[in-house]
Amino acid sequence: MQARIIKMLCGFREIPLSDLAEKLGKSTSNFYQMLKRDNFRESELQQIADILNCDLKITFVDRESGKEF
Repeated sequence: MQARIIKMLCGFREIPLSDLAEKLGKSTSNFYQMLKRDNFRESELQQIADILNCDLKITFVDRESGKEF
């Protein structure tokens, strides 16, 4: 899920994924593997959000009521 959003935001910002990888200090191949696994630490997501000029919001949402926590 996060990988899809990251790719979408890069497209929206017109930033190639290879440029994002470079700004994160990662090789392009390493970053593509991270996207493939779609398993990011919160700190990595925060770095990506900062680079893409976004705020990171992580919430839990009750499935029955839709209420966010």
